[in-house]
Amino acid sequence: MKIALGTDHAGFLFKERVKALLVTLGHEPVDFGTFSETPCDYPDFVLPAAMAVARGECERGIVFGGSGNGEAMAANKIRGVRCGLCWTVEAAQLNRRHNDGNVLSLGGRLVPEAEIDGIVRAWLETPFEGGRHIARLAKFAALGSPAT
Repeated sequence: MKIALGTDHAGFLFKERVKALLVTLGHEPVDFGTFSETPCDYPDFVLPAAMAVARGECERGIVFGGSGNGEAMAANKIRGVRCGLCWTVEAAQLNRRHNDGNVLSLGGRLVPEAEIDGIVRAWLETPFEGGRHIARLAKFAALGSPAT
């Protein structure tokens, strides 16, 4: 699976760790940056990653930041993106199972490093449950998004 990655300086080290994990798991990471810990603005890197998912160039995306909050907000501005901020394996599973999340947001300053691999694996491996959640997602999608 092609997976878009985007981060600011605060999430850079997690991005590098997850990129290596994705390769090990047989996925193809597409890295939209940033490429160092030099301070930068997360929208410059998160929005292109989210747009790649929305356009179908990548099946999913993972974005990173200090808390992951701003990154999730930015990604969700893109029509077709369903980004969830996940801090536990259970949150990642629910993001996929109930919300068909296609972008995962992780906070490098808030998620313990030892938890990252498990969260990413759970998010990648958990299928969308469908059923009652389909109608809910349709209602949400009907609202559209201010950015495309």
